[in-house]
Amino acid sequence: MATATINLDDESVHIPGWVIDLASFRKWYQSDDFPKQGRLGYLDGGIVVDLSMEQFFSHNQVRTEFGAVLHFLVKSDQLGRFVTDGMLLSNVEADFATEPDGAFLSHETLNSGQVRLLEGSRGGAIELEGTPDMVLEIVSDSSVRKDTVALKAAYAEAGIREYWLVDARGEKPSFDIFSRSAKGYVAGRKQAGWLKSAVFGKSFRLVQSVDKRGDPVFTLEVR
Repeated sequence: MATATINLDDESVHIPGWVIDLASFRKWYQSDDFPKQGRLGYLDGGIVVDLSMEQFFSHNQVRTEFGAVLHFLVKSDQLGRFVTDGMLLSNVEADFATEPDGAFLSHETLNSGQVRLLEGSRGGAIELEGTPDMVLEIVSDSSVRKDTVALKAAYAEAGIREYWLVDARGEKPSFDIFSRSAKGYVAGRKQAGWLKSAVFGKSFRLVQSVDKRGDPVFTLEVR
């Protein structure tokens, strides 16, 4: 089969012709031929490719803050595992494979097999399969539709209890916790910026300030 080439921002990704569905994408992901640059996933019945550069303040630093706070919370309270960016999450029923900006796996979820840690061909767990307790996505210019529409629908179909969505590109950051219902995700009500998480049993608020240089600083508060 022919190899398809996708060109974005003077970079290219070569997609083998045999990669036609979720199963073949996951097989390609484990191979040595899988691209090392960019973010690739399988969503909406096709391959999603994002070769854009990561923005330092509105993406990297926001993800770092959420990862640090949630990792400390999960570890200190012995809740399970918080997973940061770079780990593939797949769900066969919802037909997707993507690398979320963050995900939480409770001990109960892992013990029940609701999420499985899959080993790669060279050993070591390289993929999460199933339904985590929550996922986190941080919006960038190239991921608006994916994060706010496609992944939101896919995560709901997968049965993920909470979807955390952050958009820090504007003057004031936007942070929402969506809880899954029979009709999909419902945004939580904010009280002075605070949002309740049923998954963690705590409330969270994202606050923006500036450092000594005048650059933005993001703080995830917990109570």
